[in-house]
Amino acid sequence: MEIKKTNFLLTLFIIGFLLLGTVGSAVAVRYGSSYNIDTNNSTSCKPLAESEAKIKNVIVLVPDGCSQSVETLARWYSGKPLELDNMIAGTVSTYSSDSVITDSSSAATAFATGYKTTNGFISVGPKNSVLSTLEAPPEELQYKPLATVLEASKLKGKSTGLVVTVRASHATPAAFAAHIDNRDNETEIIEQMVYENIDVVFGGGSSYLIPVSEGGVRTDGENLTKVLLERGYQYVDNRDKMMNLTSGKTWGIFANSHMASDINRPYLAPDQPSLEQMTGKAIDLLSQNKNGFFLMVEGSQIDGGDHANDPIYTVTEFLAFDKAVKIAVDFAKKDEHTLVLVFPDHNTGGMSIGSYSDLDYMSTSVEDVIGPLKGMKLNSIGVASKIGKDPSPENIKVQLKTWWGINATDDDVTEILELYNNEGYPLDYALSKVISQNYTVIGWTTNGHDGSDVPLWDYGPDRLTGHVDNTEIARYIAKEMGFDLNETSSCLFVEVGDVFSKDNGDGKLDKNEYMINMTNSSNPVLRIGNAELPVDKNILVKDGVTHELDGIVVYSPVTGKVYIPAEVISLINETTTKTKK
Repeated sequence: MEIKKTNFLLTLFIIGFLLLGTVGSAVAVRYGSSYNIDTNNSTSCKPLAESEAKIKNVIVLVPDGCSQSVETLARWYSGKPLELDNMIAGTVSTYSSDSVITDSSSAATAFATGYKTTNGFISVGPKNSVLSTLEAPPEELQYKPLATVLEASKLKGKSTGLVVTVRASHATPAAFAAHIDNRDNETEIIEQMVYENIDVVFGGGSSYLIPVSEGGVRTDGENLTKVLLERGYQYVDNRDKMMNLTSGKTWGIFANSHMASDINRPYLAPDQPSLEQMTGKAIDLLSQNKNGFFLMVEGSQIDGGDHANDPIYTVTEFLAFDKAVKIAVDFAKKDEHTLVLVFPDHNTGGMSIGSYSDLDYMSTSVEDVIGPLKGMKLNSIGVASKIGKDPSPENIKVQLKTWWGINATDDDVTEILELYNNEGYPLDYALSKVISQNYTVIGWTTNGHDGSDVPLWDYGPDRLTGHVDNTEIARYIAKEMGFDLNETSSCLFVEVGDVFSKDNGDGKLDKNEYMINMTNSSNPVLRIGNAELPVDKNILVKDGVTHELDGIVVYSPVTGKVYIPAEVISLINETTTKTKK
């Protein structure tokens, strides 16, 4: 199969000729609480200007589902200052377009693209229904794919990376590299990510790369691990292989689903790398690009601990995250052209140091706070795994004593089993709820998210300070790295109906007509004349030649619209095709 990269200048010329003054595909930009339409050069695709800023690299670190209370508890638990203590810069508001309380996908979309969107959406425009304080988004923005700071960095010739401890297709990493209106459609998300040409991806979720017939969960029959190898990636699956990497594009996928949490890893998955190790290796690989890099690192499972109301899970994940922050800051100190931005996507659990069970709070000691946690060797997920298929009162008591140092009473076990058997709690949630309430001074308000502001920490030149909205973070990164996200969206996501005619129904497409072939709904294909563009991929096949595109083809089933990189226009309209020699 022959691969060729299209000539960028030719693309610009043809787009300018075809589209100047004819396409009203406006890009909406969110400022404050309104959406303003920018119709100037809305479909231009000019090369992005070189940055005059001091920033060459940006490292974003996200402690998922975190609050200031978590940092406070971590400082008490560790007994020493944290890396983040020196970096506090402000606060971040987190609401989504349709709720005061965001989920991870809409939050990550905001700081990846600069747009508020609907909960559950991944880097596409919101639905029409929004909070009363917001103006409804224009129709052309709804469900439209939105360019991310990772995609814009890639167009500037920078290397890009994602490092997480959950599945690589989970909400936060997905928002930097995929475009879909359902965060749970992770098989489609991971396909888009594979074809995004990200230089380094570390995390979990190997089952989402392979078909059911080979032990995975994909129902489309595709093996994306093989695709990665065909595209020249290294693929590693354990810590030692990762640590031995010295250069090159790499996917490191270390678990079928989420990776083991930091406290459980020595007991349950000792061959998996830590977040600190993955962050260090990603920086080693990405920093070899003289043009710089963009890296997003997520302390993904702080959120898991908070959802479970499990203080030992939360605090150990946060401390593991703080070590990754130190790796990033140490690099930035030596480099002097690197910006490190740290902020949670939202708060989860509503943790407090002090609870209804701590009635004598005026005399709460350090030992009251950290004593019960110091005897814990696993988190609630680990203890639940040790209990296994025998949730008998006797076994629960044994495992709580062995792994948490807790001498649980009969009443404790009765509460746990009531939650587990009769109220639908997962066993780990039931364990942590009862033990937190009865044996610690840590309080919780919810097993879900809350709508409070979250901390902002940063390091580097031209620091971001004060109170900001999460959308401002994406625009700040764009400014510091010298690109325009609207311009990038216009380059990567042209609505095909704006530049080509729809199939006239005669069964034969001419070069200016298009249709979506849904014969295989798991693998739809956009056809424009004699060219085929598989959805969720960055390739165009025409006259037997496969062209690799700068971005992926995105299809929105809700609107029926398809979005293509602008360079496709020149490819479709070329009168001759030059093959790569």
